[in-house]
Amino acid sequence: MTRTDAIARAHTMLQSGEFLAELDRRVAYQTESQNPEKRDALRAYLTDGLQPAFESLDFSTKLIESPAGKGPYLLAEYRENASAPTVLIYGHGDVVDGMVGEWRDSLDPWRTTQVGNRVYGRGTADNKGQHSINMAALRAVREARGGKLGFNVKFLIETGEEIGSPDLPEVCQQLRDELKADLLLASDGPRLSAERPTLFLGCRGGTRIHLDVNLRQGGHHSGNWGGVLANPATILANAISSLVDSRGRLQLDALKPPPLSDQVRAALADVEVRPTADEPALSENWGEDGLSAAERLYAWNTLEVLAMSSGNIDKPANAIPGHASAVLQLRFVVGTRVDNLAEVIRAHLHARGFSMIEVQATQRFAASRTDFDSPWINWTAESIRKTTGKTPAVLPNFGGSLPNDVFTDILKVPTLWVPHSYPGCSQHAPDEHILMSVTEEALGIMAGLFWDMGEMKHPLAHN
Repeated sequence: MTRTDAIARAHTMLQSGEFLAELDRRVAYQTESQNPEKRDALRAYLTDGLQPAFESLDFSTKLIESPAGKGPYLLAEYRENASAPTVLIYGHGDVVDGMVGEWRDSLDPWRTTQVGNRVYGRGTADNKGQHSINMAALRAVREARGGKLGFNVKFLIETGEEIGSPDLPEVCQQLRDELKADLLLASDGPRLSAERPTLFLGCRGGTRIHLDVNLRQGGHHSGNWGGVLANPATILANAISSLVDSRGRLQLDALKPPPLSDQVRAALADVEVRPTADEPALSENWGEDGLSAAERLYAWNTLEVLAMSSGNIDKPANAIPGHASAVLQLRFVVGTRVDNLAEVIRAHLHARGFSMIEVQATQRFAASRTDFDSPWINWTAESIRKTTGKTPAVLPNFGGSLPNDVFTDILKVPTLWVPHSYPGCSQHAPDEHILMSVTEEALGIMAGLFWDMGEMKHPLAHN
């Protein structure tokens, strides 16, 4: 059989209903990692849901316990030829809260429901659907090659990504030899758009900044005290505006990344951020001056206000509040210095008279990406182009955060991510879904990539 046959087999899995039936069984596991009551579901997803599927593909499997007592990990390995390339594939089986009762038309988040081009269900996009696509494509190639792949594969599935992958670095450090590979080829996050296949090399980092103003206990009547008592909400609003202005532009140089390199500008030159009709329109005159929308999203830093609180917004009293707080998030690209971020922001605020503001940095994700000179980038892009007839968008990094640094920094492996979702998929919200059209194309893309990998006698050199 041929490459075309393998891709056709992958497409048939969707058209016949086989793929969706398998995905429905996986979505049914209520793997909410933030919910301690769902620990059994996390384990069952790996032992009952995935282990039999891997073993049917002649993978050996091993369950790995979390060092921190969180959800377990599954390591599945297929060995065929020591001289052939070895690919490491990552995915996560945990999901965010199902948000039962908040979905359109009372849909059950723990079942897949197809409505036209959409397939709804918690985890369809993030991440059960995406690693299921990769597993299905492997099966299609194996069947087309008569029970062989032509290369070696390792799968690592975790169940704690939605709580920040708390011990993934420790697990990967302990399993460095077992996880040794020539390439990480994984799938998570959205494509640039539903229409354009995408390849991203890493991810932006993220750090939450907590700002708190505690001036006094309780509120005080604004008629009796207005003009003589400092208002913490007013102070906080002005402090934030010294960090990011009314157009979303960073005001503190220490929060900005290094200048964009020629490589990054060239990679993003043909990348257009164009929302669909059911996605939010881009805001006019928002973000850093002199940058394209793609450069702002994928190559620059942003400081977003995630939440603010002071007084009671539902039942406001005629009183000056005693406390105000806000949670901000800095999304940052590789090269940004963030080791002492809280200290830098604190010093900035103190210098501007805001010494009463408490500053704390939490929930940090590192920024990381594969170098543009990796030969795997052009190889992967060419394979996708051969399958789809489309030139994929090659992004320096995903706009959000993933544990990519675990693979680049601990395992020292080049990382390439081929996402199978799209920006409007409603991940982490009610109505999460995948698109049938994107899923069909993604099955073909991965079957093509795995077929081409099997044609490679030796892995590409990577410096």
